[in-house]
Amino acid sequence: MIRFALCLSLLASPALAFQARNDVSVSGTADQIVVAARPGLSSPESWCAAAEFVVRVLGMPSATRIYRVSPPPRRSGEDVMFSLSATNASERTGLLRIGTTDNSVSAGHARALCDLGHPRF
Repeated sequence: MIRFALCLSLLASPALAFQARNDVSVSGTADQIVVAARPGLSSPESWCAAAEFVVRVLGMPSATRIYRVSPPPRRSGEDVMFSLSATNASERTGLLRIGTTDNSVSAGHARALCDLGHPRF
């Protein structure tokens, strides 16, 4: 009985969520990608984590369009929601973008945001 309870608690644990390379936890499906809240999480970091999930977990190509569902700015303690569908997408991405009319970002572009703030050698 104890083993069963332990296995059940491990399965329900958020620790089993996907960990993006920027150390942000992500879970969900193509319809609802949930980037877990953490103190100081920036929009580029949340886009990076969502893109890592799309490419590495869902197995989608870098050209896949990702839409932010939860409108920016994010409140403290609030998860950031993304989707591969434009349905219910926010009009704003939370990123500075010039000359674009689309409110989506490609997975490849969002993955490039993972490198912000990290020197390349």
